[in-house]
Amino acid sequence: MRATAEFHPGATQLENEAGRFVGATSGSRQSTKRGGTAEVDACRFRPHNNFNHKLEVTGQSDRCFFLRGTMKAELQAIQAEALAALKSVETLDALESLRITYFGRKGKLTDVMKGMGTLSKEERPEIGRLANEVRATLTQAFEAATEALHHQQQEHQLEAEAVDITLPGRKPAYGKAHPVMQTLERIEAIFRQMGFEAVTGPEVETEYYNFDALNTPADHPARDLHDTFYLTDGHLLRTHNSPVQIRAMESQSPPVRIIVPGKCYRVDYDVSHTPMFHQVEGLLVDKHATFSELKGILTSFARQMFGDQTQMRFRPHFFPFTEPSAEMDISCAVCQGDGCRSCGGTGWVEILGAGAVDPAVFEAVNYDPDEVTGFAFGMGVERIANLQFHIPDIRTLYENDLRFLRQF
Repeated sequence: MRATAEFHPGATQLENEAGRFVGATSGSRQSTKRGGTAEVDACRFRPHNNFNHKLEVTGQSDRCFFLRGTMKAELQAIQAEALAALKSVETLDALESLRITYFGRKGKLTDVMKGMGTLSKEERPEIGRLANEVRATLTQAFEAATEALHHQQQEHQLEAEAVDITLPGRKPAYGKAHPVMQTLERIEAIFRQMGFEAVTGPEVETEYYNFDALNTPADHPARDLHDTFYLTDGHLLRTHNSPVQIRAMESQSPPVRIIVPGKCYRVDYDVSHTPMFHQVEGLLVDKHATFSELKGILTSFARQMFGDQTQMRFRPHFFPFTEPSAEMDISCAVCQGDGCRSCGGTGWVEILGAGAVDPAVFEAVNYDPDEVTGFAFGMGVERIANLQFHIPDIRTLYENDLRFLRQF
């Protein structure tokens, strides 16, 4: 027997076109909330979701199954519905919820696929191919939507974390060499070009190296307590770098051509002196070193340091470790020779002392004064820095005022 009937949402029985009772619903779906179509026998039916169609009813079948045309239509409808829903998805969470709606254990596509077992052998391949095509299409669409939302999320994150490169940048703080160190490096560079080698030695010295070996007698004013920082056990803070010259000559035979940069200490503090200061001393020892060569080296240094316009003069002086001795003055760079506080109103500034090495010093290091001669010189780095940078008070260099130091 074949008949056509309409299945309505909430129906509990099936009627034929004539309105006669055909069969009551049975099984787990005794009362449905959704309409659909079904192929039934006289007492059973299975509704299709989301449809309200005319049904063809037969009494020849003893089990429920979907009609081929009806299942195809539902698969196509699911695909169209899912693709339309994807267009309105705006977040990954919403996308995941939609995926579960169609692909979850109780999803719409999963529910339809479960009905594949009710199809006949002839209908199953066609509906199977369609089901696979729908699944593949929706899978591809969901993957594309996932990628698009990930990209959109990254774009939003980049926009939120974006740095406005049109804003002025913050200038990083950076350090630089202290003006004393700049001057010291410049002095060393000049003498290295002349063939001098830089050496160093201890700042805590013995009286022997600081005084005795340099021909400084015990009654010399430099050995007084008010001029020298004495420590215990005959040690002291070196008052000049000359002890390193003694150590260098003890460790090697002539010729000697060295400079000695480093700190020195004296009990002194005024506009042109500080308790700690830097010196660069030089020593040249050879068989025929002359005072005229000393003058030539120091003249070359002064012009490289202060410029070719610099005027120089040598004045006789006394140092216990050189004979003859001299002090070298240059024209004041602050006042250009007119007289100022820095030069004491004379227009000249003393920058170093020098002289021929005293024979007594050679004897202290076992050099034969009849075989070798030499000359030595020493200069205060702070004083030269003051002249180079036009600083009137040497004490300003050690007040640690960044407003001052940043100028150099």
